[in-house]
Amino acid sequence: MPQIKLLSTTALSRDVGAGVVVFVVALPLCLGIALSSGAPVFSGVIAGIIGGIVVGFLSGSHTSISGPGNTMMAIVAAQLIALGSFQAFLLAVLVAGLIQIAMGIARVGFLAAFFPTSVIKGLLAAIGVILILKQIPHLLGHDADPEGEMSFDQPDHENTFSELIALLSDFHPGAIVIGLVSIAVLIAWDRSKVLKRSGVPSQLVVVLLGVAMSLLLRQVGGRWLIEAKHLVQAPVADSLAGFLNLLQWPDFSQWRNPAIYSASLTIAAVASLETLLNLEAADKIDPHQRRTSPSRELIAQGVGNVSAGLLGGIPISSAIVRSSVNITAGAETKRSTLIHGALLLISVAFFPSLLNTIPLSCLAAILLVTGAKLASPTLVRRMWEQGRYQFVPFAATVIAIVLTDLLIGVLIGMAISVAFILNSNFRRPMRRFVEKHLGGDVLHVELANQVGFLNRAVLAKALADVPRGGHVLLDAQNTDYIDPDVLDLIRDFKEKTAPARQVEVSFLGFRRKYQIEDRIKYLDYSTRELQSALTPQRVMQILKDGHARFRSGRRLTRDLGRQVHATAQAQHPLAVVLGCIDSRGPAELIFDLGLGDVFSVRVAGNTLSRKVLGSIEYGCAVSGAKLILVMGHTRCGAVTAALKLGGSSQGAEEATGCQHIDDVLHDIQASIGPETARRFPRLTDAEQEAVVDRVARANVERTMAQIVEKSDALAALVRDGQIAIVGAMYDVTTGDLTFLPSSASEYPTQDTNQVAV
Repeated sequence: MPQIKLLSTTALSRDVGAGVVVFVVALPLCLGIALSSGAPVFSGVIAGIIGGIVVGFLSGSHTSISGPGNTMMAIVAAQLIALGSFQAFLLAVLVAGLIQIAMGIARVGFLAAFFPTSVIKGLLAAIGVILILKQIPHLLGHDADPEGEMSFDQPDHENTFSELIALLSDFHPGAIVIGLVSIAVLIAWDRSKVLKRSGVPSQLVVVLLGVAMSLLLRQVGGRWLIEAKHLVQAPVADSLAGFLNLLQWPDFSQWRNPAIYSASLTIAAVASLETLLNLEAADKIDPHQRRTSPSRELIAQGVGNVSAGLLGGIPISSAIVRSSVNITAGAETKRSTLIHGALLLISVAFFPSLLNTIPLSCLAAILLVTGAKLASPTLVRRMWEQGRYQFVPFAATVIAIVLTDLLIGVLIGMAISVAFILNSNFRRPMRRFVEKHLGGDVLHVELANQVGFLNRAVLAKALADVPRGGHVLLDAQNTDYIDPDVLDLIRDFKEKTAPARQVEVSFLGFRRKYQIEDRIKYLDYSTRELQSALTPQRVMQILKDGHARFRSGRRLTRDLGRQVHATAQAQHPLAVVLGCIDSRGPAELIFDLGLGDVFSVRVAGNTLSRKVLGSIEYGCAVSGAKLILVMGHTRCGAVTAALKLGGSSQGAEEATGCQHIDDVLHDIQASIGPETARRFPRLTDAEQEAVVDRVARANVERTMAQIVEKSDALAALVRDGQIAIVGAMYDVTTGDLTFLPSSASEYPTQDTNQVAV
């Protein structure tokens, strides 16, 4: 995440510009939400001011804007009727704030981590769709429904779609011109690199242009006149004293009324849920992908609602519409939030008449373009590509929010998402696969994250299918919850069924509270008995199987601590691997091996020397290893160096500055033909790479032949069939491994296998 310099001129100018844009957009939203709720209009402005200044100061979010939320409208309307007065309602808001503070201190914000990504993205897309549908009427001058009203069913008994139909008989040509010009400016500004780099928010330009066009159309008059109903309608106070008179105070005499506390719980629950959802959504679209502490946000929102209750504001929560506009306008830090709150306070207190010159159609254009970005076809396509388990909850959330409201729609989306999770766990409560360990096959049963009662039957069948005398590993490393009935099934199988059927049971990763300790009972390391029983061909197959696991990413489950303890007294490796020191070719990883499984001899260019040969003799003749594997690899640096020196080791010390490098390169150069060495510098890069790989292979073949030629002990073991010598080439670009013919006697010695171009 890039560091943002708080004191930089660029960041400050962006925050100021975004703060102004959000202020202009937030004012009609605050007024409209209060009006639709049946609360005093000025209570929405108070909530917006507190959301900007108080919550903005305490919040840890750099992008989220708080204020009166659309989801709260129905709650506010219902509680005003239930409590009988706005002053009693303010007391309920104050208590709700205290509850939110307590929730934040108790770190209830952790619940935000359980919101599915598909639902959060569905919320963003749904808000985008709603902004488009709801702003089209305002864009064209049909302002029957107040700004900020986002629910499907509207207070005027219309709904989102019927409002669009009503638009056909009620549109305003002046508003249409301002709205369409505003959209054109926003799109052109967004596509122009010069304008985007200017630091001036396009939304602010649109507002100023809208005011200018409104004044111009006033001169034209007639049908083109932008009337008051098509403009922002902020409450106008004749003086500062008049402004203060608009404030209202809670009725503390109602503190004994049980209905106050019932309303407080409802407000706190809804406001907190809306905040957590919108906070997650705002963090998702933050260009810098900063994460906000949800519990800290609950405390900030609680303080905000206490302040709102004291000063006459409706409930506050994080608002995704304003947050989206804030991010789109280029906000870098939460200074934009504070600026927008301060501007709300100053303008309403001292300059309300200026605000009332802003056309709603230009604000609608800003919100509509913001909505188009939130509900982009790219987002829909990306969710579709992720499969039905992501797309169906996403689409359901979008449809449900558009046809109901934010809270109900999210709950529907969450329910569908949880249903998909349960269905997934019911159908795939575990993953079963067989691991081929040195001591035999083990059925690995990997339990799901949540193992509920519905999974009991599937797990019971899996355990019943373990063959008599078999071995099963129950792996709960990724499991957070196991139903008690499932635990009883596991314990019953361990204590009764498994002993009766001579089945060995191993456990791994069970949480301490389940009182099932880790216990690996299968053999996952080489022992003397195992080493003695295996043939060279069987060891070869073990290496091939291990490499297949390495390529698939499904490594064997091992207890390394147990292996350390078991091999401390003695070792009985199965093979000796002579490989290059190249960091990309560790044998233990490439063949998925554990501690004590192989002797690993590594030297540049996997060449042979007296000490290397002595190490191999020790591994086979003394310690009983059954296989010698000489492993070269592609793009070998030692082979490349040998070729670049022209097939001669002389001059290597001078060329590299290394005193002993001649000893390493000499054997490799024996595999290089004179013509190859001469022509190598003139080859293309691709041709040189191919030659390097061919020489590396020839070097492996030559080393295999030399092992038999130079060691009578190893040659005798090969003749008796006690060991085998094989070669392999490892591809460092793909991870593939190619085994060469297994008999060392097939390879000529000396220089007869030199590579020619």
